[in-house]
Amino acid sequence: MINYNGKKFRNTEAGPDGTAPVATYHQDGDLVWAEASGGDVRRCMLVGVCDPDGTIRMGYTMQLASGETAIGRCVSTPRTLDDGRILLHEEWERYQPRPASGVSAIEETE
Repeated sequence: MINYNGKKFRNTEAGPDGTAPVATYHQDGDLVWAEASGGDVRRCMLVGVCDPDGTIRMGYTMQLASGETAIGRCVSTPRTLDDGRILLHEEWERYQPRPASGVSAIEETE
């Protein structure tokens, strides 16, 4: 199992202002949680469980710079990059403020 405790991840795509949210992950057994901010995300909190293969299944709440609150869920599947860092491929679904779904990626920064 991957230990996510203390790892920092950044979205691989920058926002319009050139910044992207950065998340700090924590882990206790299979329980994983994180907080993030940056770009158009004022604050994001997520919590979920980690499967033995390192896949994280989580729910999240984000307060956006626009004033909207986004709520959804995500499944993050890990891949180890050539330099040893982790890339998480994310399949997400957002319930509010407007239903949406998509894929994104975040990569370990340190």
